[in-house]
Amino acid sequence: MNADSIVINEVGPRDGLQSQDRHLSVEERQRLIEALVDCGIAHIEAGSFVSPKAVPQMAGTGQLFAQLPEAVRPLLSALVPNMKGYELACKAGAQTVAVVVSATETMNQKNIGKSLDDTLAMARDIISRGHNEGVRVQAYLSVAFECPFEGLVAPATIERQAESLAAWGADEIVIADTIGAADPGAVRRLMDSLAANIGPERLACHFHDTRALGLANVYAAIESGVRRFDSSIGGLGGCPFAPGAKGNVATEDVVMLCERLGFITGIKMPALLQAVSLASELTGHPQGGRAHYWLTNNAA
Repeated sequence: MNADSIVINEVGPRDGLQSQDRHLSVEERQRLIEALVDCGIAHIEAGSFVSPKAVPQMAGTGQLFAQLPEAVRPLLSALVPNMKGYELACKAGAQTVAVVVSATETMNQKNIGKSLDDTLAMARDIISRGHNEGVRVQAYLSVAFECPFEGLVAPATIERQAESLAAWGADEIVIADTIGAADPGAVRRLMDSLAANIGPERLACHFHDTRALGLANVYAAIESGVRRFDSSIGGLGGCPFAPGAKGNVATEDVVMLCERLGFITGIKMPALLQAVSLASELTGHPQGGRAHYWLTNNAA
């Protein structure tokens, strides 16, 4: 990756849609993903291989992968909750999978019904298998700043868990502010430490805008050397198992910020805004980041 480039991982089709009251069909989700590809987005979280009883919005992810053009597959990732999910994702053609470890015991229990130790062991096994089978593995550390059930999370806890994931061979370690509780100072301190110990090239950040600090936190992470960020088209989404998690930082806001700072994202803003309009149409709710009105009237 060029030092002057920032990579956006668009999570709207999974993290964004899983909390919507309207459940999009496989064909509608395909339309949205193809619109995002047309924007020039290089990485897209297309869905998850979880039980449709737990997250009905993600039903049919295997069919979705099968229907998308083969040329698009390298751009896609899928969230997997366990080894069975990993196997289903690989069978569907996923070349990148994401595993999620919550930093606290209670959040793991609430999210997937497993202990923290069991979740870490599961992540280790998937990372190892992915390494052996040529599958890229993103390892998420969720509630990395604050847990909705246990409160503030000590930076030392995240540092220890991230170092374990790195030692096991995770291709990318994503520090996730799942409920939007981080502030720029906390982000800078944590990401400075992780960048020094793990290397900024293996790090990414996932911010929510619950407290209107999403973009400020992106900026703080950029200052720490991070060049990979999750964002969600129009600010869609949040974790259904984490109270207060609504509102991922909007892709159009992050792209605007990064390009104003002189970085290259490769994303075409007019096409991105058209994709936001499509997301609004499909979900039945108006979508758009904080700069959406300005961008709509001024983006070239």
